[in-house]
Amino acid sequence: MTYISLTKAAQDRIAQTLQPGQFAIDATMGNGHDTLFLAELVGAEGRVFGFDIQQQALANTRQRLADAGIENHATLIQGGHEHMELLLPSRVVGQISAIMFNLGYLPGGDKHTVTRSDTTSAAIDVASRLLAPEGIMTILVYRGHPGGQDEADAISRALDSMSQKGFEIELYTSPGPWFYLAKKSIQT
Repeated sequence: MTYISLTKAAQDRIAQTLQPGQFAIDATMGNGHDTLFLAELVGAEGRVFGFDIQQQALANTRQRLADAGIENHATLIQGGHEHMELLLPSRVVGQISAIMFNLGYLPGGDKHTVTRSDTTSAAIDVASRLLAPEGIMTILVYRGHPGGQDEADAISRALDSMSQKGFEIELYTSPGPWFYLAKKSIQT
């Protein structure tokens, strides 16, 4: 699969699950493509919470949502994805239907500011608690940047642990990015 098909695969899986009126998270906003995608799915009755540490990512995402006329469908938060649970309203904990991670660096931004294995592993653990029963998490991981393979290995370990707690895990590989899908069972 190519990068485009893995991105599309992640979006297709989210679109099969996420409904209008539900809650979703874009754990790594970047330029706002996934935030916009999620906001279109949840509609005015739902809410997307977008996270990124870079001010430029918030500005890019805010503009993308405004251009589409749906900026009121999302709450953008400047903060690390490992702190999602602390930064979200308590009423949504355990109620998130979909979470998207698109790891690496901000396209068009500072390539020295990258996602890291320690914060991403912590974020995946947090995300597993935020998901509603039957909620899904998609993770696109890029191994080509410095630290990227370490991050991929850490994600694999985190997801192995989640699979022992009742999550269904799928992996799709390519010579470039890898795509993980984690689905929370009803009993978890």
